[in-house]
Amino acid sequence: MADLVKVTIDDRTLELPKGANVLDSALKAGIDISYFCYHPGLSIAACCRQCLVEVVGNPKLQPSCQLSATDGLKLISSSERVLLARQQMLEFTLVNHPVDCPICDKAGECSLQKMYFEWDAKPSRQILTKVHKPKKVDLGPTIVLDQERCILCTRCIRVCDEVAGQHQLEMANRGDREILTTAPGQVLDNPYSLNTVDVCPVGALTSKDFRFTMRAWELYATPSVCNGCATGCNIEIHHKENRIYRLVPHENPEVNKFWMCDEGRFTYKDVHEGRLIGPVLDGLPSSWEKSLAAATQKLHAVLDEDRAAVGVVLAAGHTNEDNYLLARLAREFLGLERLYAIGKPPVPGRADKILRDADVNPNAAGVKTVGGATLKNAAALEKDLLAGTLKGLIVLGGDAPLSEAALDKAGALEALVVIAAHERGLAARAHVALAAADWPEVHGTITNRQGKVQRLRAAYPPPGQALPAWEVIVRLAKKLGAAFDYAHPKTVFTEMKQAVPAFAGAEWGRESLTIQLRFATSRG
Repeated sequence: MADLVKVTIDDRTLELPKGANVLDSALKAGIDISYFCYHPGLSIAACCRQCLVEVVGNPKLQPSCQLSATDGLKLISSSERVLLARQQMLEFTLVNHPVDCPICDKAGECSLQKMYFEWDAKPSRQILTKVHKPKKVDLGPTIVLDQERCILCTRCIRVCDEVAGQHQLEMANRGDREILTTAPGQVLDNPYSLNTVDVCPVGALTSKDFRFTMRAWELYATPSVCNGCATGCNIEIHHKENRIYRLVPHENPEVNKFWMCDEGRFTYKDVHEGRLIGPVLDGLPSSWEKSLAAATQKLHAVLDEDRAAVGVVLAAGHTNEDNYLLARLAREFLGLERLYAIGKPPVPGRADKILRDADVNPNAAGVKTVGGATLKNAAALEKDLLAGTLKGLIVLGGDAPLSEAALDKAGALEALVVIAAHERGLAARAHVALAAADWPEVHGTITNRQGKVQRLRAAYPPPGQALPAWEVIVRLAKKLGAAFDYAHPKTVFTEMKQAVPAFAGAEWGRESLTIQLRFATSRG
């Protein structure tokens, strides 16, 4: 344990680890100190001078972000002298800043806007023409820069240097002509470029994908986990009226700290494409009752004829609860031994030492845990389909890394029942396709590459008649005669913890209400 020292801030004594950042410690203790350039995940720049405090015994004000906790350190953070200095620094920052909040994407979550109303809120004393700088500067494939709005905090430069490990941004010129720009011969195209938008305290750096699409304060935020790869970055889903507008990182020191990759941010687009919004029977829309009855009839016919020729396919894109229920149905109630796991194929060269993983499935580790040692892979499924070993399949998830020949063989089976969110792959060839919710629409857990079980939370209801996959499995199981009685995914999780030793230490986690960003405090 680190040595503790006593630091006094405004007659309040704090016990802090020796060497701890004073600004960070003060903020955590609820002491309001304004800042722009400081970020807990980046190195200290101390260039905005917005976090000035008095150090007892020192004649000059000091930036608190650059102070380390030492025993006996005494600070004053709210004296008239300190507040005046911060107000003057804020006014200086605003001298050439454009008043274009009505058209700025950052409006509503802008630190400068927020600080102005809280600390100053006075008319500008500027009587000269403001310094104009280029607007709508294309920095790369994902980012547009408004140089007029930039307050030169250097957060974005440090993100590129320290997170992405690529020096792609830097400052040019000096004085009031200083601008943010790309480094010589560089384009802002690293895989973590959109983190610069997150850390930008103003609206200087904007995402091309989100630019002018939605006012931030109209969005609702739901905490979840990125389903783009096995890393399992913690995120917030920002959505409105059952549609996602962006995914942003949510702090988790153990997994992704403050960051996520650009590719993960764009996974929301697939959620809304090619959706199954209701059950499909022989290629035509149907009711749940008719579809489940037809699935039961087809499966019973094959089971009665040759039980050993029926397989069950688990999915690395679905939750632990979905996979656990389907595996339990297969083994305990139907007596099936052929269990397979499918997922997206690995992407060679995608992995780095930061966050990106070659395994682009969110729950490959969870599926292996649920399936056990006898679980077969997609290659075995391909082989068995081409060899004609199988006569029936119950499939979770439509995406399967199978050849066209294997997919055609699957479509020619006596019974192919697929539970999926999208009408593609095996779902497009199914005799019965049962519409399932996609990951932003479900409560459940997934297991990342570290073996850490993390919680998905439903941001909004699934479209049309689609249901969470665990509920579809329960309905199908009851039709097949299994005694499945689950009312909530947490019930499944609780049973799974007891039945599977690897999940014994997992936690369901607290419930988190979806909150509109205008009332949230996590951004801006």
